Amino acid sequence: VAVVTGANKGIGLETVRQLASHGVTVVLTARDAKRGSDAASKLHQMGFPNVIFHQLDVLDPASIQNLAEFLKGKFGKLDILVRKAVNLVQDVMKHTYEKAEECLNTNYYAVKNLTESLLPLLQLSDSGARIVNVTSLRGELCRIRSDDLRKEFAEVESLSEEKLDEILKRFLRDFKENKLEAGGWSLMLPAYSVSKVTLNAYTRMLARRHPNMKINCVHPGYVNTDLNWHTGPMPVEEGARGSVKCALLPNDGPTGCYFDQTEVASF
Repeated sequence: VAVVTGANKGIGLETVRQLASHGVTVVLTARDAKRGSDAASKLHQMGFPNVIFHQLDVLDPASIQNLAEFLKGKFGKLDILVRKAVNLVQDVMKHTYEKAEECLNTNYYAVKNLTESLLPLLQLSDSGARIVNVTSLRGELCRIRSDDLRKEFAEVESLSEEKLDEILKRFLRDFKENKLEAGGWSLMLPAYSVSKVTLNAYTRMLARRHPNMKINCVHPGYVNTDLNWHTGPMPVEEGARGSVKCALLPNDGPTGCYFDQTEVASF
């Protein structure tokens, strides 16, 4: 049983289709109930009756809880969680403080809240659960200009949620005071980049905490989607391959890793 978030179109929808083709029962989630239901119906017509739609707004704790209760009642467990963030690059290009906050909330805090809410069900997986966080090239540590900041994110043994919160508060303070350059942050899509760096760090931290699971993050590649105004050269079929590979990893597969498409790469 898998849950794929933000899955009514693009890479998310294709991830659902590919997992369903492997015989996985997939819960397709989307914030917009009509779009999500229509996407699931489309897959049913393609011959995938093992796709179920459930509404999910990742920024709404009550919606997350509703999904958790649905999964517990219907399946009693969860085997795979593929978390695709829905915050669009176009939004954070406006460079307002409010958009920076929204980006961090969507791309990091919502991921963390959803994961923590579903962990009890993931721990009941017979085969050891798989968690896949869809990330970006913008989340690679080399994008952070400060050596000290890179070191903070890289030292996974000393990382904690509290430490990540402190780093993000520092970023927002520097953002508000127009001190991003002095603070050593990425200057290209700063909020988006920092949100993905933090997501990658959280992924590694979670993998250390749950060694019986396979928990990885995946950069899907430069895919032709709404996210980049359809400028990417890769079709969604290729863009979904990395997430599907990590979702179906064998028990001796890697964990706590960063995948550039389908290959393990450096954080």
